[in-house]
Amino acid sequence: MNLILWRHAEAEDAEPDLGRRLTARGRKQAEKMAAWLKPKLPERYVVLASPAQRTRQTADALGPGYRVDLRLAPDGDVPDCLAAIEWPEGPRDAAGTVILVGHQPTLGRLASLLLSGQEADWSVRKGAIWWLSTRERDDRRQLVLRTVISPEQI
Repeated sequence: MNLILWRHAEAEDAEPDLGRRLTARGRKQAEKMAAWLKPKLPERYVVLASPAQRTRQTADALGPGYRVDLRLAPDGDVPDCLAAIEWPEGPRDAAGTVILVGHQPTLGRLASLLLSGQEADWSVRKGAIWWLSTRERDDRRQLVLRTVISPEQI
């Protein structure tokens, strides 16, 4: 399974939290990351986004067809994320690739749990992705960190 953790791009400071929109810079970050990501994706994949406006606008950069999942809201936690992405197999219609568009600190905690076996407060930059893949090696499932990249690196 490919799991792509994508933190929403830069958003305005506003209330209510779920209504915060991307800034002009944030829209550019999302578009830049989506342009980098699109040619690397398989034909079929599933995009799951938090109900927050800023995550939906980030997901919009990849195009329509993403799903909003309430478990990915800013107040969600790692078990919520694992349930939403149906880890470790992923949703059947994902064809092995899930893109989760979400928030800090949950994305950093999810990455740390999957990569180190315990939750820790790892930082994921605004607009960045962490691409993780599972593979079978010596009859064991392994997790591989394929890339970590932020919009500024593209």
